[in-house]
Amino acid sequence: MGEEQKFMYVTNEMSKEIEERIPPDEIAYDLADLYKVFSDTTRIRILYALSCTELCVYDISTVVGMSQSAISHQLRVLKQAKLVKYRREGKTIFYSLADKHIDTILSQGLEHVQE
Repeated sequence: MGEEQKFMYVTNEMSKEIEERIPPDEIAYDLADLYKVFSDTTRIRILYALSCTELCVYDISTVVGMSQSAISHQLRVLKQAKLVKYRREGKTIFYSLADKHIDTILSQGLEHVQE
């Protein structure tokens, strides 16, 4: 009728290794929140723009093609998630990626979806 199902039974040793690999709930929640931030197309586009160079809100809005207020809102979300950082120069605030990990996440995600 159908294919025979094969079951793998986890040994106690394997079970312990698996349990050790699964992060505690608090960290799992934080990780899930991080990935939620990546679930918005506008935020992804902003992160890609910032992966090239630091930019002010005006430049980001020009590149992404959205209003400055919409960009500011998304930047607030990205700052709260610690994905972008900023520096002030006079009245202008320049944004950039918080660290190399963000660029790595973007690159690996793109590679994965293009396979």
